[in-house]
Amino acid sequence: MLIVFIFSLPFLLTSQETEVKAFSDQVIQHGATGEDVIELQARLQYLGFYNGNIDGVFGWGTYWALRNFQYEFGLDIDGLAGEETKQKLISASEYNKQYVREQINKGKDFTHYGGMDMEKQTKEKNPSPNNQGQETEQNNAKEEDLEPTAVNVPQGFSQNDIKLMANAVYGEARGEPYQGQVAVAAVILNRVESPSFPNTISGVIFEPRAFTAVSDGQIWLTPNEKARRAVLDAINGWDPTGEAIYYFNPNTATSDWIWSRPQIKKIGKHIFCM
Repeated sequence: MLIVFIFSLPFLLTSQETEVKAFSDQVIQHGATGEDVIELQARLQYLGFYNGNIDGVFGWGTYWALRNFQYEFGLDIDGLAGEETKQKLISASEYNKQYVREQINKGKDFTHYGGMDMEKQTKEKNPSPNNQGQETEQNNAKEEDLEPTAVNVPQGFSQNDIKLMANAVYGEARGEPYQGQVAVAAVILNRVESPSFPNTISGVIFEPRAFTAVSDGQIWLTPNEKARRAVLDAINGWDPTGEAIYYFNPNTATSDWIWSRPQIKKIGKHIFCM
């Protein structure tokens, strides 16, 4: 038994290292190409910052997406993906290297990486001029299918915005009444609209020390349909909080500051305030 254990240990370590390995040690910057850039673009797209092609070429679109990510997450805004920026990207997003590489090898473009069923994340590359009109119409129809019917599309919420909000609602308020779950989603939206907070869903949710679910990892629990419905109701205008931008549980709150905020109402176990 001892001999088997000794020979198995290196294999176990190698397997774990393979699973957790992300990026290389290089600082990724404008002009770079290759696997690191593919991962960078995919993670930025997962979080809603990058809308270009995932092609492994660090152009200006990737550069400005990275700067916006750094701004929203309180990092040094230099457009360089160094160690701190890469670690923040890893903790805030998910990346399936094999899947992304397979789609690129098949010659497909990503409609949006992450936050939806895999079969809906890619499309065929732009067609030739001879059949562009027909293909454009078909692609537009496919893209419309990606949006839930309850979402008001002009507001500009992506599938990943909805997924992140559902994760946050489930992590923060899954034990609350339905109105209380809508209220948490409404607070996230109110913060996006407030000049005092980041102006994107991901920026608000992952702002340092903003949500307990992010700090303790519950943000990555799989949300149920109830949490997703609460998000859609909030996006479509239901705000049970009366425009609150903070909430807390009076039974567990440890900050004296939060008690100084003007209180609006209590829903479930949470007090909502300005």
